Amino acid sequence: MAIYIGIDPGFSGAWGAVDHNGTYRGTGDFYHDSNHLHIDLIRDDLIHTIRGDDFEIVVESVHAMPGQGVSSTFKFGKAFGQVIALAQMMNCPWHLVTPQKWKGDLGLTRDKEDSLKLARELYPDAPLTRKKDNGRAEALLIAGWWLEQMS
Repeated sequence: MAIYIGIDPGFSGAWGAVDHNGTYRGTGDFYHDSNHLHIDLIRDDLIHTIRGDDFEIVVESVHAMPGQGVSSTFKFGKAFGQVIALAQMMNCPWHLVTPQKWKGDLGLTRDKEDSLKLARELYPDAPLTRKKDNGRAEALLIAGWWLEQMS
């Protein structure tokens, strides 16, 4: 069985996993302190979710936003680099996709509420009850989008 893991990077990022049938397998928020992601804990969650199955990781390839401060940009860049290191550590195929590509293919805009709504429809078993679960929602949608690309 193949598992597809989508990652919405950043300090408030999240991961989401679906299997080769598009069935929800798991999701979670990133563990972090004020300076670093705890990629060892995130890796443990991923390993627990995949349980020995083949898997691929798809990371949203994002960049600094115009008007964002230097400190925030640096902090986000550091978190993005840690996510890439995590993907490399997992010893699996991993890919980057821009939000314009996957959101465009799914008919979504930048509106996080739309992503939450669609993810709740597609993955009713996923814990997406809070407004701040938009990172989980987008991670699951990235995983599901990648599954469709593989079909």
